[in-house]
Amino acid sequence: MRSRRIDISMESSRFKVLGEFLKSRRERLQPEQAGIPNSFGRRRTPGLRREEVAILAGVSVTYYTWLEQGREVAASKEVIESIGRALQLSPDERLHLLQLWSSEKPDVPPPGTDSVNSEWQDIIDQVAYPAFIANDRTEVLAWNRAACEIITDFQSMSDQERVLIRIFFVNPYFRNHILNWGEFASNSVAVFRSYYDRHTGDAWFRDTVERLAEECEEFGTLWRLHDIQQKKASRFILNHRAGELAFEINTFVRLNGNTDLHFCIYTPVTGTPTKHKLKEFLEAALPLMTATLVLPQTVVVIIY
Repeated sequence: MRSRRIDISMESSRFKVLGEFLKSRRERLQPEQAGIPNSFGRRRTPGLRREEVAILAGVSVTYYTWLEQGREVAASKEVIESIGRALQLSPDERLHLLQLWSSEKPDVPPPGTDSVNSEWQDIIDQVAYPAFIANDRTEVLAWNRAACEIITDFQSMSDQERVLIRIFFVNPYFRNHILNWGEFASNSVAVFRSYYDRHTGDAWFRDTVERLAEECEEFGTLWRLHDIQQKKASRFILNHRAGELAFEINTFVRLNGNTDLHFCIYTPVTGTPTKHKLKEFLEAALPLMTATLVLPQTVVVIIY
């Protein structure tokens, strides 16, 4: 059987992460997409050749090769942006490339914020929809009772188990009950990869990725794509005891100035019966909570 182990030895510094990202985007881009329909020679690797990217970006082949190899070479913002255009990066990918290129990272917090203010727990408890606070590691630090009833029983888990990227990939319940699993899994890995690259050198991320890739082949496959996505609203469709529930997932970040924390709320998708089903289920499961709470008409949403 082919090993699922991921070799991330290249990803130990900002320069190496940048090089690995450039390589993944180059291999994704086909010659025809880049306007090179009649390229000569047999291609032994997918995507563009390094020299083709260099020509499109207006830089020397040696210079681009050094960047992709992770060498510590100086590059101006104009050059990096030119390479991004040559590789036809998405807006999220261009932002990620610039973040990897910049040596100044004032917004990157110390890794692994492991607690939240008690006042935030009070706020979450007043939200009628499933809500929680997580960090860049996707460790869930605070949650309300609705989250335990609809998503998973966070209360019964240890701190080490309460990691969303692991829960959604390893727990068989979610593999079988998230109806849009493929889309959700792809988005989750792309967002987590942006956190991983943001915290270059954090051993926790390295160990988590290696372990999860060994345990879940789908995660390893998605990780090797090196896709990047900034956190944005997404759909979460769950086959639950209450019936099929469709949520819009959005995320508030920079809680009290801490960019490592994300306030997440699962809000029923408008036009679906989710709001009614959720209200009935929570009234039966959480009578004390819903006796004093009225489900709002609109809520700004967010997720992990």
